[in-house]
Amino acid sequence: MNPGSPDLATLGHRIRHFRGERALTLDQLGEQVGLAGSQLSLIENGKREPKLSTLDALAAALGVALSDLLAREAPSPRAALELELGRAQASPLYQALGLPTVKPSRGLPDETIEALLGLHRELQRRATEAIATPEEARRANTELRERMRARGNFLPEIEALAEERVRAAGHRQGALTHREVSVMAEQLGFQLIYVDDLPDSTRSITDLENGRIYLPPASIPGGHGLRSMALQAMAHRLLGHTPPASYDEFLWQRLEINYFAAACLMPREASVAFLQEAKKEKRLAIEDFRDAFGVTHEAAALRFTNLGTAELDMTMHFLRVNGDGALQKGYENDGLPLPTDVTGSIEGQWVCKKWSARRAFGQTNRTTENYQYTDTPAGTFWCATQTGRTDAAEFSISIGVPFAQAKWFRGRETTVRAESRCPDESCCRAAPVDLSSQWAGRAWPSARLHAHVLSPLPSGTFPGVDDAEVYAFLEQHAGQ
Repeated sequence: MNPGSPDLATLGHRIRHFRGERALTLDQLGEQVGLAGSQLSLIENGKREPKLSTLDALAAALGVALSDLLAREAPSPRAALELELGRAQASPLYQALGLPTVKPSRGLPDETIEALLGLHRELQRRATEAIATPEEARRANTELRERMRARGNFLPEIEALAEERVRAAGHRQGALTHREVSVMAEQLGFQLIYVDDLPDSTRSITDLENGRIYLPPASIPGGHGLRSMALQAMAHRLLGHTPPASYDEFLWQRLEINYFAAACLMPREASVAFLQEAKKEKRLAIEDFRDAFGVTHEAAALRFTNLGTAELDMTMHFLRVNGDGALQKGYENDGLPLPTDVTGSIEGQWVCKKWSARRAFGQTNRTTENYQYTDTPAGTFWCATQTGRTDAAEFSISIGVPFAQAKWFRGRETTVRAESRCPDESCCRAAPVDLSSQWAGRAWPSARLHAHVLSPLPSGTFPGVDDAEVYAFLEQHAGQ
């Protein structure tokens, strides 16, 4: 036992309890066991670990068995309350608040201790909900994906809000300009400021006190991303978001602000008119949709999933796949059998090597979309895949539909076809028999372990954000 540990605290309470039953003072009991009253007081308060000989003497003086003295149960309901309060106040969660501790004196009513414990329990509950362990993140992502699937990935309230704000900024057609985004911010009482010292854990910071939205430098490549980041920051205010109380709420807020930004950059009315005309002429293409509104290929593909079911009466799937074949993002309402783990999560799962999302990495020409039909256990699907690269790795973006709906898309004439039997491992995961017989048991590869697989997101007001860095940044810029 270590001084101050819960076991010592319980032992101290049990000694005090038995001493009280026998109406002994600290000095009287101390005299019987050869200790000063002050030394015995330290033991009863859990601040000193007694020797075994002292415990034997205390048990004999109190007339109880040593096992009774060392039992782990609180000796009384009042002692149980005091022990729980002591543990709560000693926790890192409470210590981080810098608040004083409350000593449960005899005059402190049980009701007061119970009220304090209620506050501690709620503080612990909220902290536990706010942190995203890998298991919690997978569960929350899976539930969110199913929630959006049931809605056809369409949020009409945000569509209407985005259309209203874009029109109020004077936008009528074509790509939303940086100037129009600035006007939208001004109408909300904010100024867009571009800085080169944003904390690494943030994409933007909104100074509510001084009406400023801080963004990365305007000269960074792909300035379309700055429009999106500014719109996302505004969305928090327009949608009335408050600091998320759980990881589920954090994910939902992030989805809402991303949706709002996309609905502003590709307004519903103009987007639907563009897509309906392309469908009518049987030349739907994410490439064209992307270029018409000046956004990234991924943004256009995701926006297509918002509007395709609600406005074009189509089912579809979307995939973003890493160069190693791992699925980063996915959505489907057309029955495509996405790879999942036992919890139903798709993030990090390998997609079939026969799918266009992976075969496109082997194509020489990556300037345009790659088209493919794939026969699967759930039917035949047509896909259009575009590859890209970040500083870290390459990736692919795919939009696909069931065979019967391919007729609306450019690239439907492709003769490229593949057969996928996944999740049957004989499709692409199991090694050929001759190679297995040759190498099984004769190799020991060292797996690359990604730290995020084991670690939760850092805790804080907003998961993954360093509050101290943010506040230091705001203080530095407030007077400028």
